Amino acid sequence: MQNKVSFLGPNGTFTHEAASTISENLISYCSIQSVMESVVNGECDKGVVPIENSIEGSVTLTLDLLVHKFNLMIENEIIIPINHNLLVNDGVRIEDISDVYSHSQALAQCQPFLEKLNVKKHFTLSTAAAAKKVEGHKNYAAIGTLTSGKLYNLKPLVSNVQDNDTNQTRFIILSKKDHIPTGHDKTSIVFSLYDDASSGALYKVLKIFSNKNINLSKIESRPSKEGLGSYIFFIDLEGHRNDKSISEILSEVKEKTSFFKILGSYPIY
Repeated sequence: MQNKVSFLGPNGTFTHEAASTISENLISYCSIQSVMESVVNGECDKGVVPIENSIEGSVTLTLDLLVHKFNLMIENEIIIPINHNLLVNDGVRIEDISDVYSHSQALAQCQPFLEKLNVKKHFTLSTAAAAKKVEGHKNYAAIGTLTSGKLYNLKPLVSNVQDNDTNQTRFIILSKKDHIPTGHDKTSIVFSLYDDASSGALYKVLKIFSNKNINLSKIESRPSKEGLGSYIFFIDLEGHRNDKSISEILSEVKEKTSFFKILGSYPIY
């Protein structure tokens, strides 16, 4: 029996496509929080949620929930290209289209193409919802995934209509434990500094990694929700937390921070 995997729905979204790469036993949930809750309470073994887009940046809700609400671990990551398609009903020609529906981000990422079409644009909650809206309407089109097109009997009239061909989204697989070492891993951590930290406190933490020649692939700050000027820092570093050298470094970092949490070690995609 395959593990039950929850994902941020509905069916036909990019998250659905990402989750489909690891399991066929999928359950759709309506929010990132409900996906995480499904793993915590044992309804599902794993959960798939977006964490970062190469154009839009981090999914802040995912980060905040991992820090403040749920003790889940990142077991793996999935990176997929974001290819948008103009989806229509069978027999529809491009000159027939008067209205295009999609999620606000998808419409924004296809703006040059849509300007040439000279159509009315409408926001939907997801690209899948857009495909559902278009089904059966000759003058409507949706911007969405090939999967959403298949779900609602739509065909791609034009493929890859996004204005940036390097657009990618990173998804994480959440579980109650992270991945065993593979020799090609990364570790995600989050920490905050003491309120009375001296000048250069962040530099002193980062220097720990530099002194050990540990590469940091991501550094990001977020408000800590404890007042203006108070931040938490997210770091992705090369190596597994169970590696002796990495374990020693993380212990040293923990000593210099007021809050410290390991989000997981997992294979680099």
